[in-house]
Amino acid sequence: MKHFINFLLLSVLLFPVLSQAREVIIDPRTGKPARYAGDYLKKPDVMVPKKPVFNRRMFRGVWVATVENIDFSQHGSTASFKKEFLAVINNLKAIHATAVIFQVRPMNDAFYPSVLNPYSKFMSGKEGTGFRNFDPLKFMISECHKRGIEFHAWMNPYRVLHNVKTSKAKALKELTDKNYAKRFPDQVLNVPGNDGNRLLILDPGRPEVRAFLLATVQELILNYNVDAVHFDDYFYPYEGTDNADLSTYKKYNPRKLSLEDWRRNNVNQMVYSISNLIRKVNRVQKRNIQFGISPFGIWGNQKRIKNGSMTGGSESYFKQYADTRLWVRSGWLDYIAPQLYWSFGHNTAAYAHLADWWAGTVSGTRTKLYIGHTIARIGTNKEWSNPDEVYNQLRYNTLIPNISGSILYSYSKIFSPVNPKMKAGSKKVTDLWKKF
Repeated sequence: MKHFINFLLLSVLLFPVLSQAREVIIDPRTGKPARYAGDYLKKPDVMVPKKPVFNRRMFRGVWVATVENIDFSQHGSTASFKKEFLAVINNLKAIHATAVIFQVRPMNDAFYPSVLNPYSKFMSGKEGTGFRNFDPLKFMISECHKRGIEFHAWMNPYRVLHNVKTSKAKALKELTDKNYAKRFPDQVLNVPGNDGNRLLILDPGRPEVRAFLLATVQELILNYNVDAVHFDDYFYPYEGTDNADLSTYKKYNPRKLSLEDWRRNNVNQMVYSISNLIRKVNRVQKRNIQFGISPFGIWGNQKRIKNGSMTGGSESYFKQYADTRLWVRSGWLDYIAPQLYWSFGHNTAAYAHLADWWAGTVSGTRTKLYIGHTIARIGTNKEWSNPDEVYNQLRYNTLIPNISGSILYSYSKIFSPVNPKMKAGSKKVTDLWKKF
């Protein structure tokens, strides 16, 4: 581990020295140079090239979130759906994005006609209601490919409902009869949520759930010419699972694993089986469907786990039971896009070190690294008061050969920013992409 950290530090110190023109990143909260690893190292200061050389072949993606209609509206007609989606991809084409990551499965549902899942309420306003003689997903993929834009089908595997204020039984009763969660309520976990509410998720420990998710992905990739299947950061919930799955643990734990290792193994099995499925379909049909995951940006903290990062935040290994490092090192993924939604000046999750940590993680593997950046935080607090924060992160990325691209969160904040600094920051990034 010590040699790994020394290697990363050497990379940070050496690359700027080789550059003739460089500058130090200033933490807007202190007015002092941003530290490479925040509270965990006093030096070195973070430096970026003044005139970075960007790889024009880099991946440039944008997330379009449909859950709660964050980036895409509900529609009552085919015409209005088409109009908004065409506006989305024409905007992405204008900024030279290479891919759209569109959320087709926000909550155990679908933005396409499915035998297994109901139409999403975020698509039409009512779960189970679609459009007559119109397949939204076929349309979206076709229009993307006409413009040379990849379509990555973003799926949330487990989430059924969030912010549940009633009992599990009452909440599931409101779903359509087609919804898997309503049909098999015993396979749904009722766990703590935000603000005292509850969260309903499919139980990752149930073999039937893993089979259902595998069938869901299979249905998608056999029926649609997607360029990738993309999972986000939601596995076991951020809020904690409590004891909601103890009965499952007792019933489906033949190896007598600890509760934590058992949960990680459940997620590992799901990820591995989907990876194998996609590769099999690629082999048989001579296709090139990618499998990508966008996890929480911290796998584990060095003080708690071997090979962890110099960070002090929440850890996906222990919180969501997502062993993302294993997935990368085992070659199960085509790409990983960690959500590094922290600034250079963050005290316990500093951007520069995390970008290097992930680059070290993918080193020597078949997995490409795309960094997830947030436009949504620019101008929202003192830490993010520099409009150039994300632009500077892109400049820093040019120092790291293993970073193959970026994904921006999210579409609406890029094209409808909510404050002047966000607008300026978005423009700086998109003006850069337009040069590619």
